[in-house]
Amino acid sequence: MRVVMLSKACIVGTYQRKLEEIARLGVDLTVVVPPGWRDERGETPLERAYTEGYRLVVNPIRFNGRFHIHFYPGFERWLTPAPDIVHIDEEPYNAATWHALWLARRAGAKTVFFSWQNIQRSYPLPFALGEWWVLRNVDYALVGTESAATVWRAKGYDGPLRVIPQFGVDPGLFRPATRPIAGRTRTLGYVGRLVPEKGVDVLLEALSDLRRDGVVNWRLDVIGGGPERADLERRVAEFDLRDHVNFTGQIPNLQMPVFFRNLDVLIVPSLTRPNWKEQFGRVLVEAMACGTVPIGSDSGAIPGVIGDAGIVVPEGDTSALMHALRRLLLDDELRQELARRGRARVLAQFTQAQIARQTVEVYEEMLKK
Repeated sequence: MRVVMLSKACIVGTYQRKLEEIARLGVDLTVVVPPGWRDERGETPLERAYTEGYRLVVNPIRFNGRFHIHFYPGFERWLTPAPDIVHIDEEPYNAATWHALWLARRAGAKTVFFSWQNIQRSYPLPFALGEWWVLRNVDYALVGTESAATVWRAKGYDGPLRVIPQFGVDPGLFRPATRPIAGRTRTLGYVGRLVPEKGVDVLLEALSDLRRDGVVNWRLDVIGGGPERADLERRVAEFDLRDHVNFTGQIPNLQMPVFFRNLDVLIVPSLTRPNWKEQFGRVLVEAMACGTVPIGSDSGAIPGVIGDAGIVVPEGDTSALMHALRRLLLDDELRQELARRGRARVLAQFTQAQIARQTVEVYEEMLKK
């Protein structure tokens, strides 16, 4: 079975473990990636970390950072000879998907797209027309959550579909560290974009209340970048939290396992917006694999990812978030139990090997039709 995958997400080194696992299952795999991707945090360059058993090739990208209109000129070179399947690791409403699907159909390959879209949205032309065309011409759909499946069924996609998260974690890389139970400052963490919908301002307000409540044996590391950073740093000063909060900026994804191993609690305080809600929260499973306990809001997919391995609070509820933080900082036994559950949950549901196996099952199903 020969598969060509187009994926800007696979510039991230730790994500490439899934690709090795797919190849290990007997797939002749070529993965086409851009040299890097730009967003509000800056530019993420291609990492080459896990590249055994398949081909990771770079294709120039046009309109880098423009999510809806970027595409890959020259992508057709990877479709000669024609593969059995072209896996388009992109949403059906963007130009990269339209372009790749058109080329794949012309080459005679079967096609599959991937989507996280969990809110039913309407797009202006030409995006609505392109989405309509994709839904009627693609052979298979992969979606990250049941809510995403509901969206695409409602939009008229009636072909075969399966719910599989885009990536899992490598439990050998993301693993717990042995650390002392008591007698040290606890480390809290936030990892993600610094934009309003991520709710970091809610987290800072909860931490301010926590400090006023007399709980001070903690520090917060904020990993990530975005347009809200300056405003958030001002909030830290206003709350007199400068001795407790550190803004690190983005760090290479390959350094994240070490970061999570030194973290006690990860907070994901996302806020639902009319055009966005949390689609999965990949950092949740990475943290849980490392024995870090998550606190998440009830936005989108977060409660389903955390399960019984952490604490879920109503989104935007500063008081609930503060009390959740207080419980985990003061109750070592609870924190240890949730850490154990989190690791077990990841091993049961969210490893790269499991995601790869389910993806290859889809490929096999496609070729039987």
